[in-house]
Formats: sequence, C-alpha cells, structure tokens
Amino acid sequence: MSTTLTVSTANVNGLRAATGKGYVEWLATTEADVVCLQEVRAEPAQLAAHVRDPEGWHTLWAPSAAKGRAGVAVLSRAEPQAQRIGFGSTEFDATGRYAEIDLPGLTVASLYLPSGEVGTPRQDEKERFLAEFLDHLKTLRQRAADDGREVLVCGDWNIAHHEVDLKNWKTNQKNAGFLPEERAWLTRVLDEAGYVDVVRRLHPDVAGPYSWWSYRGRAFDNDAGWRIDYQMATPGLAARAVSATVERAATHPERWSDHAPVTAVFNLE
Repeated sequence: MSTTLTVSTANVNGLRAATGKGYVEWLATTEADVVCLQEVRAEPAQLAAHVRDPEGWHTLWAPSAAKGRAGVAVLSRAEPQAQRIGFGSTEFDATGRYAEIDLPGLTVASLYLPSGEVGTPRQDEKERFLAEFLDHLKTLRQRAADDGREVLVCGDWNIAHHEVDLKNWKTNQKNAGFLPEERAWLTRVLDEAGYVDVVRRLHPDVAGPYSWWSYRGRAFDNDAGWRIDYQMATPGLAARAVSATVERAATHPERWSDHAPVTAVFNLE
C-alpha cells in the first residue's frame, strides 16, 4: 500500500469542452489517487467512452437533473467501498452538486456549491444550500469520527474566505462569492464544523494561491484571480498534508478550464 495519498480537485467548466482542450492529457499524467470534478455539465452517456470510463479509474458520476448544468464526479484508482450521491437533501440531491466515496479509513467528496447572484433567486438558492450543507458537514464529521475515519471535501466552494483569497477584494464586497454572510458561513465550516483548509494551512501567509480566473479581459495574465476551490479536511488528515499546489497553466492558451486543479499530498505513514 502506498504511504502517500494524492488528491486533486478541478472545476472543468464543461467536461466535453475540457476534453478537447487538455483534460484527457492532464488525467493521463496526474499522480493523483483521487480526482474530484465539478461542473461536468453532461450525462455519462454524453461523454466519450475514454472520458466516461478512463482506464485505471473507478468513476462515480452525479449529473444534474437540469440538462447541461452543474454535475460532479469522483474518480479513484482504488475501488470504493461505498459511494453516495447527494447528502439527504430533498431540494439538492438531484442537482449535481455533491457525491462522495468511501476508501479505507477515508471519505472523499466532490462539491459544487451554487455560485449565487445578489438580488436574484440564485442567491436565495445558495443560502438554502449553505444552511443544509453545514448540517451535513457536521453530521459527516461526527459519523466519520464514530467509525474511525477521516473526511476530505473537495471542490468549488464559490466563496473566497478572506481578502487574501481574491485579488480585487475591495470591488467585490457586495458581490456573490465575497459577501460578509458567505464568508461568515465558511468560518463556521472551520470553527463550528471543525474542518481545516488544507491549502491555507500549508500556505498561511500568501495571497491566493488563486484557482479561478475570469475569461474576461486579462485576468489570468494579471493573476487577478479568486481562491474558491478548496480541500477541506478533518484535522487528523489535514495534519498529514505535506504539500498543496494549484496547477496553474503556464499560459492562457494552455488552460482547459477557467479553474486550475488544486492538488494536495498526504503522508499516511
């Protein structure tokens, strides 16, 4: 058995589009043991066979009932002991927002939290999701603790937590993704539910590292990004994290999504 665990999370911004831009090549060369995908925006049957069932991977697909929207997936080299779609929510379990697998001693989940939009029903939806999901995070951690397991929730959380988590924070204080109430909710994930932000634990004093850049203007070239893709771990697992990186493309044309993969390595010895 390997003494390390490598986990990557990536919002693919439409997997069919990403497939033609470099996702397949990235997956073929990644050293990750588990890959969490968000914003797949496709039913499994709509994906090419080598994308739907890549060689050497076990796959869990959780598409949205709304065609062409959301969708998450979890890919693992080891066969999961169990897998689940949704978190027991009447409203959200069919929306392609959450899926999780059980590996020995560990539950890994892929999350695509709603982005929201101030002053619209989309923000109301986001607030309802936040309320339900915080309860799930607490329950998940307690259930895992009772079973002697760790938890890792990876994905696009669509909230920049602090000012260091986005370049242009001053002009975004009234925008979804950096609202005071959203940031306070993320604090509750850490303080109340007891999770640890793996990247920030390893990089406490740096701006970013950003994981999303708008396609508008020269955001990527100017590194005017947001850090909204997180790996949130239970404390026991977080303490074993030895590295965390954002796999930022070298140039704008080499990007296969407006997000970059966030990869963490854990020492299991």
